[in-house]
Amino acid sequence: MTDTAALQASVFKNFDQQVKKHLQALDLEGLTDQALSRIAVEPPRDPAHGDLAVNAAMVLAKPLGLNPRELAAKLAERLEGEDGVQSVQVAGPGFINLRLTNEWWGEHLRRIVRLGGDFGRNVIPGGKKVNVEYVSANPTGPMHVGHCRGAVVGDSLANLLAFAGFEVTKEYVINDAGVQIGVLARSVELRYREALGEKIGEIPEGLYPGDYLVPVGKALADEFGDRLQQMDEAERMAILRDRSIEAMMALIKEDLSLLNVHHDIFFSERTLHEKRNGVSEIDRMLQEMREAGYVFEGRLPPPKGEVPEDWEDREQTLFRSTEVGDDMDRPLIKSDGSYTYFAADVAYFRDKYVRGYDRMVYVLGADHGGYVKRLKAVARAVAGDKAELDVLLTQLVKLYRDGEPVRMSKRAGDFVTLRDVVEEVGVDAVRFMMLYRKPEAPLDFDFAKVTEQSKDNPVFYVQYAHARCCSVLRQAASEIPRIDLSRDALAAAGMALLTDEGELALIRKMAEYPRIIEQAALADEPHRIAFYLHELASDLHSHWNRGKEMSELRFINPKNANLTLARMALLHALSEVLASGLGIVGASAPQEMR
Repeated sequence: MTDTAALQASVFKNFDQQVKKHLQALDLEGLTDQALSRIAVEPPRDPAHGDLAVNAAMVLAKPLGLNPRELAAKLAERLEGEDGVQSVQVAGPGFINLRLTNEWWGEHLRRIVRLGGDFGRNVIPGGKKVNVEYVSANPTGPMHVGHCRGAVVGDSLANLLAFAGFEVTKEYVINDAGVQIGVLARSVELRYREALGEKIGEIPEGLYPGDYLVPVGKALADEFGDRLQQMDEAERMAILRDRSIEAMMALIKEDLSLLNVHHDIFFSERTLHEKRNGVSEIDRMLQEMREAGYVFEGRLPPPKGEVPEDWEDREQTLFRSTEVGDDMDRPLIKSDGSYTYFAADVAYFRDKYVRGYDRMVYVLGADHGGYVKRLKAVARAVAGDKAELDVLLTQLVKLYRDGEPVRMSKRAGDFVTLRDVVEEVGVDAVRFMMLYRKPEAPLDFDFAKVTEQSKDNPVFYVQYAHARCCSVLRQAASEIPRIDLSRDALAAAGMALLTDEGELALIRKMAEYPRIIEQAALADEPHRIAFYLHELASDLHSHWNRGKEMSELRFINPKNANLTLARMALLHALSEVLASGLGIVGASAPQEMR
């Protein structure tokens, strides 16, 4: 589908362009492109006011020195001549409300049917090259429910951005260079000795106690026998680290696959530290940043409040992040000569920038709130204004069953695994419900509520709407054998026959989809898609219920084949939009519900 087709499918973009065209034709003194960019054409808060609301006079009157109602009246007069406009009304201090003709909405439905699954796609033509990094859990065990929300938010955001027109890479950074990898290796070594028949007793504090490490130890015993014990420590630990990371990443990928999360790139943090020809990527970053004036030798003031015992008042290598918006300069090299985590963060961002990304999105847990300012400072120092960095923080998820907190997983040792949740309630429920609240708000996830088949369960409510559309289309094919339900036939239906307010309301709601896609993509807010789908499903179910009381509103009318075909076109379009949105969320669009 061409970008032009996508723009034509967006009612609000289309009329936004017309409003700006008429304003420019008025030859208003002082009218600039910047002023025009503040204009919004959007659905009115109250549908009774019309189909489109225009704020042009309200945002332009003051900077242009004009009376808003007088400007609104001049603009309204010109808009009355636009194709499809039934009426234009100036309301309040200068808002303009437009009502479109039923015939115009019918033709718009025809466009939606023709576009099918491409309706709303590429609404941001020429989108940037974006890297979305999410999950990136330490490779020390299975995914737990705390990772689940970030995985869904990140994956759905990546889906949304790709659908909207961006070139997207889904990335996971493997934190395989930190102290926790040594702890993992020691923990696996215990399980290896256990597999050889040694009584290891209780797992010492500080090591990972979960049973998920038992098969890793057994695999090592099968491969090496007791040879690992004969090696010197450095050689043994190197093998233990590599095998442990490999096993944990296989486990993590398997867990993510259950959630329908598949990354394009798994980036090893260790590669930033490894030296090639005597130079590491962190070394290269330090040299570049030193030449740019961001790396220097200096001293840090003592931390506010109680000073930690290990704090050292010494000259050290620092990153001048205060010049680019951070609260303090950041250490890059520890007293033992090793690099800090922050040094790796800077080198990692630089690596993404060198790979050609225009925008980097990090999806992190709420406990990383303190990282936001320093990461943005890194982006400014490394890329200037040539690349953007955004951080999304996801709050905690609390698990309940019938209102009671869910206990920890025996398999994992001290947490509930992602696998536990997905296997109990299904991937669709997990993915939809993780988006059914804004990510910055805590989420209560009740196993019982997300599996009940009722209107109070949002994911069931939306999927049932899609299944209901498919069911009626099958029923029509059965009851009216000669009816042609191909896309071409549906697109050629007499849409002007759809005159009931409920039918028109459904078309209007579908017309919002490209706008929702664009706004959600620009704001990094995939939860808007879940909210929109629930609203669309609600409108369909409400119209369905009206048909129970008024037979003339039922979708199938064997005595009126033309009207039935138009209503099948409406249902077909609804099913396509619902399926499209569910695809972005990462949930299925079932054709029937059992």
